[in-house]
Amino acid sequence: MGTLSASYFEKGKAYLLLNEEEDNEDERNKRQDEQERDNGGEEDIEERKERSSDSSEDETDDEDDRQEIERRKESGRVCDSDDPTGEQEVRQERKPAWAPYFLCRNGRDVYHYAGNDIVIYESIDSYGSVMWPAALALCSYLDSNRLETELLGKRVLELGAGTGLVAIVASLLGAAVTATDLPDLLGNLTANVMRNTRGRCRFTPEFTALSWGNELERLFPRSLQNYDYVLAADVVYHHEFLAELLLTMQHFCQPGTTLLWANKVRFTTDPIFTQNFKESFHAELVVEEGDMKIYKATSREEGGMKI
Repeated sequence: MGTLSASYFEKGKAYLLLNEEEDNEDERNKRQDEQERDNGGEEDIEERKERSSDSSEDETDDEDDRQEIERRKESGRVCDSDDPTGEQEVRQERKPAWAPYFLCRNGRDVYHYAGNDIVIYESIDSYGSVMWPAALALCSYLDSNRLETELLGKRVLELGAGTGLVAIVASLLGAAVTATDLPDLLGNLTANVMRNTRGRCRFTPEFTALSWGNELERLFPRSLQNYDYVLAADVVYHHEFLAELLLTMQHFCQPGTTLLWANKVRFTTDPIFTQNFKESFHAELVVEEGDMKIYKATSREEGGMKI
């Protein structure tokens, strides 16, 4: 059984460290402001605030993103804002190895997989538009097991693609990817994927709305769904559509298809779904690290067992 190269809890520690150091920085600024006011330094305070405001402006084009990333790589730190003192740095040895480069700044995150920096914008409008830990685990698995999970030239379908990180990594690894999710999530999904794959990938990713279990045969005739891989990360959570999710997995995972499902166990419904999953597929647990699990599965139909 494989393992992830670092605990996924380190991801949470990185966020906590960023937040804690940001709070400490705020306290230092407040104390410094009070001291300068006592010394008649109101003008210096305004100048510093103006500089801070200027430094926190979010560059909107890809070239500025790349320059920002390279500057932080050269300095060997990852920050949550432009901090010339380096007091808010999170050094690389504190980052999980399965997210080798991560930057959280002004509403966007930057990850590094498949030899590329990947800029992701999240949305607070939906659970499906934020980054979940199983997506990072699955990206790390795909990137670290390229020989075992060969995606070059393969047809890949992702269920519940969310922010698009898994679809981006699969595309960068050479797959022809179709990313699916609910209709109201496709806008941010498409923007993230195209921003990070345009001019970099062999195939242009495709996008389609997919509601689990809803008229699958009519909308997606099974005879036409010949995918090499079906990917799913953190699609099992506390909702009422687990049966529809399993039905959707079975619909697309035909003989010859490999299903990779990454999940962080959270609720009492998770073991129930997992048991139903094992009964529906030839399933193998390929990664287990605490509550983080990745399953590799194939169809139980004739000719489907390829693990």
